[in-house]
Amino acid sequence: EPGRIAKTLCFKSGEGCLLLIAAGDVRIDNPKFKAEFGCKASMLPPDDVLRFTGHEVGGVCPFALPDGTPVYADVSLKQYDTVFPACGSSNSAIQLSTQDLCEYAGIQGWVDVCKQR
Repeated sequence: EPGRIAKTLCFKSGEGCLLLIAAGDVRIDNPKFKAEFGCKASMLPPDDVLRFTGHEVGGVCPFALPDGTPVYADVSLKQYDTVFPACGSSNSAIQLSTQDLCEYAGIQGWVDVCKQR
């Protein structure tokens, strides 16, 4: 099930970034994102992803991040008991319960900013 891949997306937020963990089979709903975060959904370029998260694009891990990096979880993940987030490289993942993922990532909260493809 592609949706069980918990993708971690990196967006510009002021002078920094915010991370969003979402199901693998959804995409950003721009009006919802803007309503939730007060800014356009603008993905970080690869160099900034590495600089802000310590991970390269394709392997962004929602935990082991620099202190103060805000992480949110999209409600699209709630339909799965377990998901597979990346673990720091494009060829690594770990199976976690959705609850454990959110706990380890220290999410700021649940948001509804995605839609089905």
